[in-house]
Amino acid sequence: MRRDRLVTWLLRIYLALIFLFVFVPIATSMVFSFNSDRFPSLPLGGFTWHWYDMVYKDPDTWEAIRTSLLVALTSSVLATFIGFCTAYTDFRYRFRFKGAYLALALLPPTIPLIILALAMLAWFSKIGISGRVGSIIVAHTVLCAPFAMAVIRLRLQQMDRDLESAAWNLGANELAAMRHVVIPFTLPSIISALCLTMAVSFDEFMIAWFVSGLNKTVPVMILEILQGNVDPRINAIGSFVFAVTVTLVVVAQLLFSAKTTTTRS
Repeated sequence: MRRDRLVTWLLRIYLALIFLFVFVPIATSMVFSFNSDRFPSLPLGGFTWHWYDMVYKDPDTWEAIRTSLLVALTSSVLATFIGFCTAYTDFRYRFRFKGAYLALALLPPTIPLIILALAMLAWFSKIGISGRVGSIIVAHTVLCAPFAMAVIRLRLQQMDRDLESAAWNLGANELAAMRHVVIPFTLPSIISALCLTMAVSFDEFMIAWFVSGLNKTVPVMILEILQGNVDPRINAIGSFVFAVTVTLVVVAQLLFSAKTTTTRS
């Protein structure tokens, strides 16, 4: 009994250290975003909204935010649709080389981003669409679709396969069964996949940097600012990106976890 308690406390301490390691630098950056001093040094200066005000009045920042939101929204919808189709194909049908099909569907996130970005850049240049917003959308869709597929596939595995058959026996065709049975059952995971893929796209830097051209997303703009002098605006922009990403991920997790708990109970 004492040994179990000791292991439990050690695991809690280990988890707390991991959270500190991950979130302390982020929290520090957020604190410095309200610091009146230009350089991030201690002791802190006075409290100020000046850096946020500079970001708010910068037209380049708003253009980058618009581009990031457009890319994130579009690529998340496309990735979730592709992920749903892939997951449903895996759930509904049995065919040869199904393992290879799933491995190929889940492949993009396993490829180093620098390799994927270079491959995307070469392909887009060859077909003449490099440097456009559409290029970022296509690239992010490829990257995000496996995440959506994994989330929706987990939900479909909890579905009774006889539900569709029952709907067919009651006179529903395949589209009606899909609309009234499959989609309502998987809707929480679909919304969860939308939020998760939107967060991945909004936060992604490497691929966007290679294929965006003059259409800068927020992470790409942060890199450009970093290449110049020390600019406290980075802390303000970074805090905004972190808040958006964490909100989307938390919403996705809450939706998926709540529905999973309801299903088990």
